[in-house]
Amino acid sequence: MSEWAPSDVVVNASPLIFLYGSGQLELLRLYQGRVFVPSAVVAEVTAKPRHASRAAVVQLPSWAEVLPDIPVPAAVAEWDLGPGESAVLAHARATPSARVVLDDLAARRCARALGLQTTGTLGLVLLAKKSGRIASARDVLSSLRAGGMYLSDAVVERALGLVDEGR
Repeated sequence: MSEWAPSDVVVNASPLIFLYGSGQLELLRLYQGRVFVPSAVVAEVTAKPRHASRAAVVQLPSWAEVLPDIPVPAAVAEWDLGPGESAVLAHARATPSARVVLDDLAARRCARALGLQTTGTLGLVLLAKKSGRIASARDVLSSLRAGGMYLSDAVVERALGLVDEGR
């Protein structure tokens, strides 16, 4: 599936937390399909904040559909990921046309090993810039970083170069 083809997405906690904190949750709708959030992820993002980088509980928008828990396949469980990542991958595996949106490196590796389509918060910002949904990827990335998302200067500059916003 091309980067621009409509598809449903299954979202993990960190993209929800960072996009919510920066006022950019709408970026989850870029793929023009449904936005699914497994109940294990809902539990993570609606719990009382434990980290200084997370100032508020995420309020899920009405367009986000909560998915019930399903068994985690052995192919996912063997990666020993967190409950949210495991639930995202289990649901994506059950819906192969869906794209997973997660930032955790081990979870992304697992998704790729399972042949699932992946993107992360940074990828959503770049897609939004390429599609004209946002005027400045630099501004959105600055907002994400201010909200606690770790992106090194080198990663930011490389990413901005991909959307013609490099220095």
